[in-house]
Amino acid sequence: MKINKLRFNNGLRLVHNEDTSTQMVALNVVYDVGARDEHPEHTGFAHLFEHLMFGGSVNVPDYDTPLQLAGGENNAWTNNDITNYYLTVPRPNVETGFWLESDRMLGLAFSEQSLEVQRGVVMEEFKQRCLNQPYGDVGHLLRPLAYKVHPYRWPTIGKELSHISQATLDEVKSFFYRFYAPNNAVLAVTGNISWEETVRLTEKWFAPIPHREVPVRRLPQEPLQTEERRLEVERNVPLDALFMVYHMCSRDDADYYAFDILSDILSNGRSSRLNRKLVQEEKLFSNIDAYISGTRDAGLIHISGKPSAGVSLEQAETAIRRELDTLKQSLVGEQELEKVKNKFESTQIFGNINYLNVATNLAWFELTGQAEDISLEVERNRSVTAEQLRIVAQKTFREENSAVLYYKKRN
Repeated sequence: MKINKLRFNNGLRLVHNEDTSTQMVALNVVYDVGARDEHPEHTGFAHLFEHLMFGGSVNVPDYDTPLQLAGGENNAWTNNDITNYYLTVPRPNVETGFWLESDRMLGLAFSEQSLEVQRGVVMEEFKQRCLNQPYGDVGHLLRPLAYKVHPYRWPTIGKELSHISQATLDEVKSFFYRFYAPNNAVLAVTGNISWEETVRLTEKWFAPIPHREVPVRRLPQEPLQTEERRLEVERNVPLDALFMVYHMCSRDDADYYAFDILSDILSNGRSSRLNRKLVQEEKLFSNIDAYISGTRDAGLIHISGKPSAGVSLEQAETAIRRELDTLKQSLVGEQELEKVKNKFESTQIFGNINYLNVATNLAWFELTGQAEDISLEVERNRSVTAEQLRIVAQKTFREENSAVLYYKKRN
C-alpha cells in the first residue's frame, strides 16, 4: 500500500492512499479524545460531541444537506479512546467534503438550542440502550467492577444520565476547544484522488485553522488487581447471563496479538472451543462469546454467555474456567493456530480492499503510531507462537485477575 503523509504547520497530520478502482473519495477525521479524557463527574461529553458536530458549524448551519446534495454520506462513532468522523463523496464533488469537515474543526455554531436538541437525543439514546433494554446496564456494572481508578471505569455513553442533562454550554465549549484541534487530529483521505489534489485541498481548507493548546494527558494508572471481584444482580430479563473479564495488556504491548488470538481460539466461529464444546457438545450454553476490548491503555478480555435451561450460573462459570485451564496447561495445536491466523489474515486483506476502511485504518494507525503499521498487522499476528499463548493464558486467566458478574433473571 502506497501511503503519503504530511504534517501541516498547525499540527494536522494528513495521510493518503489513492485507489483508482472507485469513483468515490473518503475523508476520515479522527480526534485524539474519548471517554477516558472526561472528568469523572462530567462523563459522556465525547459522545455528546459526536452528535453536536452534526448540529451546524460557524459557516455551515446545516451539515447534512450540502453533503447529500453532493451525493455523499457520513457518520461518526466514539469510544473510550477516540472520536471518529467520516464521509464519502463522489470524486467530482470532493471539495464539498473538505469544506464541511474543516468548518467543523474550525468551530461549532454553539447555541443553547443546538445543545438542548442534541442533549435530548443523547439522553434518549442512554435510556433506550442502557435503561430500557435487557442487559443494557452491563457496561455500567462490569466496568467499575474491573476498573477502580482508570477512566475506563465508565462507558462511552456516560456514567450517569444527569451528567448529560446538566451539561452547560460553557462546559461544552471548553471541551471542544481543548480537544477538537488540528494538532489533536489526523485526516485520512483515500479513494480516487491524487496526492497533489489532496494536499491542495487540505492546504486550502484545513491549514488556516489555528493550532490550539491541548492538555497533556495524565491518566491515573490502574493498580494491579490482587483478588477476585464478584457482583450479582437481578433484573427483568428473559434469561440468566454470565459476564467474566480478565485484565490484559494495552494496544501497543507485545502480547496484544496473543490476546487477540486467544479470544479467537475461544470464540470465533462454530469450530472455536467455547462454541464447539460448551454450546454444541455439552449444551451448557445457548450462546457464548469472547473478545478483547482493544483499548489503547490496558484493557480487558471478555467472556460472556447465557446458560441453557436448567444450567446454573455456577455450573456455567466452572465450565468456562475448565476451558481456560486447558489453554494454561496445553499448547494450542499447530492446525488450530494456523486456522485462526489465516482467518485474521483474510479479514485484514478483504477489509483493506474497501477505500473507506482504509481511510479509517490509516487514521487510527497514524494517531497511535504511524500509518505504515497497517502493513504489519498480519506479520505481528503470524509471529505469535503456541508457547507465547500458553504463557499469556497462565499470566491472565487467574481468579485474582478476574471480575465476574452474575446477571440473574428476576423470579
